Amino acid sequence: MLMIQRTANGEVTFAVSGRLDVAGLRQFSEMLAREPVGAAVTLELKELLLVDRDAVDFLRACEGRGVALRNCPPYVRMWMASRGEQT
Repeated sequence: MLMIQRTANGEVTFAVSGRLDVAGLRQFSEMLAREPVGAAVTLELKELLLVDRDAVDFLRACEGRGVALRNCPPYVRMWMASRGEQT
């Protein structure tokens, strides 16, 4: 199950826990799209348990747009790096 908690204190942080897959990406994308352009956004991924390929591509795109990924699990970072080499 995917859980996303938004907090704002000068910086917007989305704490993501559980499984991030194609089913949850639409909801998550919509949440991020509601943030003002130029807002400092961080994804807290400490409790992220499982991702699929679509989620990895989504996280790479977020980071490419300046979204900070905090406490990203090492296996996700490795997968993100390998996906970058393929494109």
